[in-house]
Amino acid sequence: MLTIPGIGPKTASELAISVNIDDFPNHDRLASYCGLAPRNRQSGTSVSSVSASRQGNKRLKNLLIFSCNCLARTDGRWGEYYARCRDRGMPHGKALKAVARKRLKVIYAVMRDKVPYVA
Repeated sequence: MLTIPGIGPKTASELAISVNIDDFPNHDRLASYCGLAPRNRQSGTSVSSVSASRQGNKRLKNLLIFSCNCLARTDGRWGEYYARCRDRGMPHGKALKAVARKRLKVIYAVMRDKVPYVA
């Protein structure tokens, strides 16, 4: 996991300790566990996505979001994605959560396949 940009030894060890990748069939379930998945509100046949759920592992959620702070200011893949989110009108916090969710997909793939990250 240390090959993923923005993941240092502390973040990697916390993820390795907290997440057993075999428990999650896909990255959406892992995002839900980490508290980065949107919560759906349903009334009758209408279903709408609202803000991110307050459920999930708060420690992992904060770890993933705060580690994206430095990535948002880079010129690489994650900084460009953050800039596109901001251009669409997202506030800073929502854009950081979007970057964290997108990066969680990469983390899930690296943990599942046990191969280093290649950009």
